[in-house]
Amino acid sequence: MDFVSILMGSKSDYEIMEEAAKVLQNFKIKYELVISSAHRSPQRTKEYILNAEEKGAKVFIAAAGMAAHLAGACAAYTTKPVLGVPMPGTHLASMDSLFATVQMPSGIPVATLAIGKAGAINAAYLAVQILAIKDTGLAQKLKQDRLEKEKKLIFDSKEVEVLL
Repeated sequence: MDFVSILMGSKSDYEIMEEAAKVLQNFKIKYELVISSAHRSPQRTKEYILNAEEKGAKVFIAAAGMAAHLAGACAAYTTKPVLGVPMPGTHLASMDSLFATVQMPSGIPVATLAIGKAGAINAAYLAVQILAIKDTGLAQKLKQDRLEKEKKLIFDSKEVEVLL
């Protein structure tokens, strides 16, 4: 069974990462969502990633704040795409989680998205795009989603626009 795995470093990340789950639900993509820490539960993280891959995980979305090594830990244990979402925080204006996620050694890539909610949403959309490479039905749903977003933007503009 193909699915997307969403990992969070702590429960405080749930409110943001729930947005990724909503996108996947909208596209009717199965997903798992777990809390596991690269630092507080490294063995759990390793075992989860290996088991998830065996069960059919095709893409991993990993979110963490502060030292933010969860995405890197995921990438160390799988060759599937890993999408990192740095979490917002108060320390170092969230730059610590951004840098920890984006600065990976050569050969162990993590696709790093924006900090916070926009990153969570875009990570889910990127996961959908990855899955749509081999699924024409899903690719069509993505195109339809884009058209709906365009229609909404045009509608919103007509409500407020002033043209000469």
